[in-house]
Amino acid sequence: QVQLVETGGGSVQAGGSLRLSCAASGYRFSEFTMAWFRQAPGKEREGVAAISASGQYTVYTDSVKGRFTISRDNAKNRLSLQMNSLTLEDSGMYYCVRDRVGIWYGAASLEGSRYNFWGQGTQVTVSS
Repeated sequence: QVQLVETGGGSVQAGGSLRLSCAASGYRFSEFTMAWFRQAPGKEREGVAAISASGQYTVYTDSVKGRFTISRDNAKNRLSLQMNSLTLEDSGMYYCVRDRVGIWYGAASLEGSRYNFWGQGTQVTVSS
């Protein structure tokens, strides 16, 4: 059974940093594209960052480029998201997600329809 468990969320002042982590189990982690999505109250779900199965390729939504870094440790079945220079607009529930298939889609990897397994989420709250 596929399981994705996010940790690392919390409250932080604008300009601060957080590192999110996702522990994956129940499948061959190294064979699938992984991504982070987020959703704020009253807002639609947004793809934040995605990474190919090997970790060779990544893609980010424009608003986080230069501030967020997605990475993975395939030996430990773990996905991470380093978030720096956080702003109020970064607040929301962050989800670790797994691709339906082990194919890299480039920019299309930020589309929610590509992913069929979602974690429970971890809350990120940025305050001024």
